[in-house]
Amino acid sequence: MRLFGLIGYPLSHSFSKKYFTDKFENEGIAGCFYELFPLQTIEALLPLLQKHPELEGLNVTIPYKQQVLAYLDESKIPAGLNACNCINITGGRLTGYNTDVTGFELSVIPLLKSWHKKALVLGNGGATAAVVFVLKKLGIDFNIVSRKKHDHSTLTYHDINKKIIADCPLIINTTPLGMHPDTGSCPDIPYQFITDRHLLYDLVYNPAKTLFLQKGEGRGATIKNGEEMLILQAEESWRIWNE
Repeated sequence: MRLFGLIGYPLSHSFSKKYFTDKFENEGIAGCFYELFPLQTIEALLPLLQKHPELEGLNVTIPYKQQVLAYLDESKIPAGLNACNCINITGGRLTGYNTDVTGFELSVIPLLKSWHKKALVLGNGGATAAVVFVLKKLGIDFNIVSRKKHDHSTLTYHDINKKIIADCPLIINTTPLGMHPDTGSCPDIPYQFITDRHLLYDLVYNPAKTLFLQKGEGRGATIKNGEEMLILQAEESWRIWNE
């Protein structure tokens, strides 16, 4: 038996188990299983590994993409990217990767227009790191928005006005706001200033159309949820686990 899984907390929103279970069945991959491992603290990772020595790979989701770095024996994460969402386990050694980068880059590029030269990145958690890495790679300037300004953010939500919205036609939500079951919430930005030149990208994929995306669509913006990013990063994880 080959065992893989997802760590994070909570995991009620996750499609990962269904995705991989369907993949194994549809592609005739025998003897492979994918399980959800909700960990209330990152310290529960070591007991999990001891309980399941057959684990060959893990995906990592909120809130542990940065905290898990301390548990890696080796990192294959690009320099300057301090987040891990994929772990390969061989002989008890944990090697970290970031497949969010692949997923976000390949899913956002087809949507970009010539005027998407500046972005607002909403949130500053582990998923933000991959988004920022890709924006830098693509030469897109950006501001990181958080509730309180700190070393890793440049704006607060209260700072966002009509000019900032106009200057940033690409708006990316990396927060869990709007994720099932909290579907009535969304980032606190002035949606009335969004136009049909805007692209709103939400890393949340459950529900398929968050309130953030609904508000953008209502203003004529192009919208994109995180489902394709999830699929692309999952396939990249599978490739890594089978190298």
